[in-house]
Amino acid sequence: MSGAWIRRPVSGSVFPTNTGPDGHELDFGGRASDCLLWDYTNTRDRPEAIDQLFPPALANSPFRSVHNWNAWYPPELKGRLPFRPMIRTRAQLDTEEWDWIRDSDAAVVHYLNEPERQGISPQDAAAWWRAKVVPELRDAKGKKLVGPACASDEAGGRWLAEFMSVVCGGGSGCEGPDFLGAHYWGGDVGHAKQYIESLWERYQLPLNVSEIASTSRDKAEVVRFTQEMSSWMDEQVWVDEYGWFGCMAHCADDFVSPAAQLMDEEGRFTPLMRQLMGQRQTCERERE
Repeated sequence: MSGAWIRRPVSGSVFPTNTGPDGHELDFGGRASDCLLWDYTNTRDRPEAIDQLFPPALANSPFRSVHNWNAWYPPELKGRLPFRPMIRTRAQLDTEEWDWIRDSDAAVVHYLNEPERQGISPQDAAAWWRAKVVPELRDAKGKKLVGPACASDEAGGRWLAEFMSVVCGGGSGCEGPDFLGAHYWGGDVGHAKQYIESLWERYQLPLNVSEIASTSRDKAEVVRFTQEMSSWMDEQVWVDEYGWFGCMAHCADDFVSPAAQLMDEEGRFTPLMRQLMGQRQTCERERE
């Protein structure tokens, strides 16, 4: 799953630096491991909606970063949180979008969104990874790389296993990702925990769960899933970052549950989103 996307023309610097007026890097506080999944339709239709993340009463945003499945920076973010660009398909390797990513100050870059559903083979993905992504982004620029995020089904599991076998096999040393990309869509808390933990146990890489959501149509079930999984992922030292899907005015497709939406049709954050924000603030206060 993912939101839709567009190529957005950008003038000037694509990625504003995450620095304050004195030139020092901004401290966004704590280990706030939530990543805001900010759909391109928000940038197009309601960019001001992002300001709800930064109410005057909050010293720090309840989120750690922003991701939009694209190479371009959402201008409404205005440097207030780090941005995580994505090499979503082969196209981002061969166009100006590659230059945007390579020359940006983004510290973390995502590589491929459910490639098994795009017709990308693990072998091709590994070849691009070794020939361009690792040498130009990690080796030359020091960027951390999130590996391909596959769907949480058998096809996704097979694809990921083949990719990891290629990039970490062959006797030439492992060129694996810094973070293992992962998606989870479902409604069973126990199964979600089991699946996510199985990825850690198999690959021994910190996880970036770049899409997670309940598919239940029952609001109470969605709230329970979201609360329990947020708390659980916060407690796992090997989960580096996670993003809840649904911060957009309309469901991306019929698979997405309306009960899991984090934004309503007017661009207002839903009670579920505000609950996530409140839960994060509570966790941060407890760590102080």
